[in-house]
Amino acid sequence: MSTKKTPTTSLCHPTADHIEIRGKDLCNELIGKVDFVQMMMFEIFGRMPTPNETAVMNIVMVGIMEHGMTPSSISARMIYSSGPEAMQGAVAAGILAGGSVLLGTTEQCAQLLTGIVDDPAGIEAAAKREAEAHRAAKKQIPGFGHPWHYPDDPRTLRCFALAKELGLSCRYVEAANALSKAVDAAWGKHLTMNASTAFGALFCEIGIPVEIMRGFVLIARTAGLVAHIREEQQHPVAWDLMKSAEAAVPYRLDIPPTDNVA
Repeated sequence: MSTKKTPTTSLCHPTADHIEIRGKDLCNELIGKVDFVQMMMFEIFGRMPTPNETAVMNIVMVGIMEHGMTPSSISARMIYSSGPEAMQGAVAAGILAGGSVLLGTTEQCAQLLTGIVDDPAGIEAAAKREAEAHRAAKKQIPGFGHPWHYPDDPRTLRCFALAKELGLSCRYVEAANALSKAVDAAWGKHLTMNASTAFGALFCEIGIPVEIMRGFVLIARTAGLVAHIREEQQHPVAWDLMKSAEAAVPYRLDIPPTDNVA
């Protein structure tokens, strides 16, 4: 007897005159009655978010959407300048620039904070242990350091203030602050706690699973990339960026290759 399960989906069922999403009528129960964030969370999690969940998601999504000329936005601009007939390629290029260094660090921070909050030794002891372990291993600790913001990332300060205003438990915010103190002690200097830590903490406060966090980051970043593409359509800078890169990296023949191929 075969044990193969019948493939099913609970997301959407369209018919000739009806579209049902997660058991709700799209036209009569959703369109015009819920906002984008509510609909996004409903489709992903199968239930409508609470007011606090909606508020936190809006805070994080707005905070992530834009941060200037990063590898993500530069990639989108460059690809758009090369193939303006396919905007989706430019957006995809920008999304692909999100990885373990930029855009993908929120989930790493959340994992770290979750471990600290759940540690039976207590938040301060766990934070101290994590900071010292990363320092001893000469590993960069996720969510700390920033090329522009010092001594504090303004987004982090704002996110934590709003978490208190919303009346969240703030256990993960507490863990983030404890980790910041421990990191400064372990490194012997102040390291900026960047927004990835704050976003990860707020996601954890409302129970967003770590494995889906990057998805929300990418949704927010997509809107920012469309903005960069729109500006590129109206006031292009991609060719200037290319010329600047060429000027910043001079051609030299006096540098020996690092790989010797026999």
